[in-house]
Amino acid sequence: MKNPIRLGVNVDHVATVRQARGVDYPDPLEAALAAERGGAGGITIHLREDRRHIQEHDVLSIRERITTKLNLEMAATEAMVAFACRLRPADVCVVPEKREEVTTEGGLAVAGRERELAPLIERLRAAAIAVSLFIEPDAREIDAAARVGATVVELHTGAYANARADAAVAQQLDSLRRGAAHAAARGLVVNGGHGLTLANVAPIAALAEMQELNIGHSIVARALFVGIEAATAEMLEACRRARDAGRPR
Repeated sequence: MKNPIRLGVNVDHVATVRQARGVDYPDPLEAALAAERGGAGGITIHLREDRRHIQEHDVLSIRERITTKLNLEMAATEAMVAFACRLRPADVCVVPEKREEVTTEGGLAVAGRERELAPLIERLRAAAIAVSLFIEPDAREIDAAARVGATVVELHTGAYANARADAAVAQQLDSLRRGAAHAAARGLVVNGGHGLTLANVAPIAALAEMQELNIGHSIVARALFVGIEAATAEMLEACRRARDAGRPR
């Protein structure tokens, strides 16, 4: 039987709205607490190098006030590793980061960077932090993630979410299905995220190996009309329905 799926809500874009005016509202902490009331199993935030949305004080206040878990997305840099080791969130997800991108554009390149990444991951794990790598659903990258000591992989679902033709959607879903199975066989916890919406989340939530989905932009966008709490509850219900539909009777 499939395990229940968790929903991590990313509140970065609440901070995006705030930073657009340089004011002190809306507060990502308020959004995080509302997401928890809506059933979120965790809160995800990305402290970017350019601080375009989430700021250090957001990370500290959210870490202090939420009752679920904090998943800190971060680049693989010395400064961010040191910050995470001081903060000690429950989870860290190491992501690629480019100043010029609008949002994270693809998975982290792990294969070929093992010597660089392994010591950083070892330090994070020594601080009792579960380490996830945001990667493409590619066997080579999954194997590299296992070699460098990650305990979790978050499979990049962006190519699936952006596919339009039926054949392309099916191809990307099959890639994610095979990637999830391969990662689980390597003993890795399997999460997923990027570009997921109420319209496309069901096939991903139905994957037996998928433990957690981290979703932000579509929930924050939906919240403009129904609020964060309701938008979170809607997404969680969609994930649960998809999960239940895939269970053997």
